[in-house]
Amino acid sequence: MENLRRIITGHNEDGKSIISIDGPPARILGEDVGGLFEIWNTDGEQINSLDNKDRADIDVILSPPKNGTKFRYFAIKPTPEGIPREKLEEATARAFELMGAAHERVDTSRHPAMHKTKTIDYIILLSGDVTLLLDEDEVRLKPFNVVVQRGTNHAWVNNGNEPALLIAVLIDSDLKDKA
Repeated sequence: MENLRRIITGHNEDGKSIISIDGPPARILGEDVGGLFEIWNTDGEQINSLDNKDRADIDVILSPPKNGTKFRYFAIKPTPEGIPREKLEEATARAFELMGAAHERVDTSRHPAMHKTKTIDYIILLSGDVTLLLDEDEVRLKPFNVVVQRGTNHAWVNNGNEPALLIAVLIDSDLKDKA
């Protein structure tokens, strides 16, 4: 994914606003299937705009820490035709293990990428043709459609021939649901 740029602001010792970081995402995971491209993370602690620490330059995991947030691009490549369900299941299970999220795959009966996190996610489809799958519903998205994902079991499916690009803000939440 070319042209992914993040600009992080801060302050200098005189209290003047400055650009602290201007460049590509700090970390990338799973670029072979699309990928997670880390922009910024918080951990629930006080924000220090004087430091130069790159808060996205840590291991890429799916969910934010307790009281934290994640801001990322994520890309979804089309699923190649003819891949048997069991191969897709194996590859998806490996991908979720790499993101520290194997435990988030609570019911994959509808699709191997179904997962449920304890987060509120704000997601915008920037480019591509994507369907959001839920346990009992689905919706086809067009660029600039917005999803507020409230801790439900879900998966994203690329319907097109090109990678789809989305942006997401994930916020750790104490969710109340029936399941």
